[in-house]
Amino acid sequence: MDYSNIIKAYDVRGIFPDELDAEATRRIGAAFGSFVDSDVVLVGYDCRESSPELRDALVDGITGQGVDVRLMGEIPTDALYYASGAYSMPGAVITASHNPAEYNGLKFCKAGAAPIGADTGLSEIRVMAERGLDTVSDRGTITLIDVKPGYVDHVLSSTGAEGISGLQVVADGGNGMVGTVLPQVFERIDADLVGLYLEPDGTFPNHPADPLRPENLVDLVELVRERKPDLGVAFDGDADRAFFVDDLAVPLPGSTTTAIIADWYLQRQPGATIVHNLICSKAVPETVTAAGGVPVRTKVGHSYIKAVMAETGAIFGGEHSGHYYFKDNFRADSGIMATLVLLRVLSDEGVRLSELRKQYEPYAQSGEINFVVSDVAAAVAAVEDAFSDATVDLLDGLTVDAGDRWFNLRPSNTEPVLRLNVEAPTPHEVAELTGRVESIIKEYT
Repeated sequence: MDYSNIIKAYDVRGIFPDELDAEATRRIGAAFGSFVDSDVVLVGYDCRESSPELRDALVDGITGQGVDVRLMGEIPTDALYYASGAYSMPGAVITASHNPAEYNGLKFCKAGAAPIGADTGLSEIRVMAERGLDTVSDRGTITLIDVKPGYVDHVLSSTGAEGISGLQVVADGGNGMVGTVLPQVFERIDADLVGLYLEPDGTFPNHPADPLRPENLVDLVELVRERKPDLGVAFDGDADRAFFVDDLAVPLPGSTTTAIIADWYLQRQPGATIVHNLICSKAVPETVTAAGGVPVRTKVGHSYIKAVMAETGAIFGGEHSGHYYFKDNFRADSGIMATLVLLRVLSDEGVRLSELRKQYEPYAQSGEINFVVSDVAAAVAAVEDAFSDATVDLLDGLTVDAGDRWFNLRPSNTEPVLRLNVEAPTPHEVAELTGRVESIIKEYT
């Protein structure tokens, strides 16, 4: 098997492709167990039908290097990050996150929930997995542990959840992993939970656990319109991402959520640093600056954001894609923590989210538009040439800033796709700029 494609896919989103099988997982487990240089590794997994087989293979590979395993059972990914931080242990979770049911994969972290990226271990793991490692004579042991009670305590104590008062939430779990912990969280706060598809089911019988796609929000939007709660939320398959809809059932862009949460934190920690990725709305750094904070712009991706948060001491980070990172969560992302902070904001402000959001949305946005192209590099170069009169940077793909409007064009690392995000003062101007870029890209489709 060609492990380079597996590692490349992980580097983008922590997801391995569906070619991952038991033997590959065993070899990668052995490589990971050797790489982390730890006596103990945490292992969890999601509810997909392939997860038990891959769990056994991963554990076999790790223990075959003389490393003990603390097996956590079925957990959301952010419960791994909590346990890794709380116990100072490296760990892995078997999950394909928001991908279809037939996929599966792995997410890794070092002790303290520190990220493992292309420059911080993935290349070494790939090389060791390709080469293969001999099993040692003194195998590691396996111990079952339950981290969920500690995790629930952690997310509640880290978000000021005691200040939540008298709210109702409709939550779509997408039959993913959030259902293993969300009811326990709501048992301990002053908010009513109306659950939708909270039962974990790795076949995802109701809709894919990918709330980034509007068609997967249809059931949530319908229930919010019916129940008229204070907040609607949809989680992805492993619950590290959350997407929100307001009391009028209108979805919030990830940038809006980032700006709201950042503002709340800065009211409590003036002058703090907030990290945001480069496809977030300009409203995010503008909000941070207006609140007396320091905005820091990063590449897209968890490994970059976690690293920059560590370097800068940032208290919070957000991505337009629905990942929200918290210093109090060992700089890791958590959909449930984002939900709790939003509920705290609504309790503190005493206004409906449909009203509150307006001050954080001064611009119109295109949302992410994907183009399948025959020559990614040539297409990007052509777009850059066409906008030579604007400010250009290449931090992550191509960002073109024309003052009151801008766009980012990023190549996918796993497929011949370009991802376009556009922002401008009005929807008409967004459509105009989008059309101009699209007309150039179409020459390469």
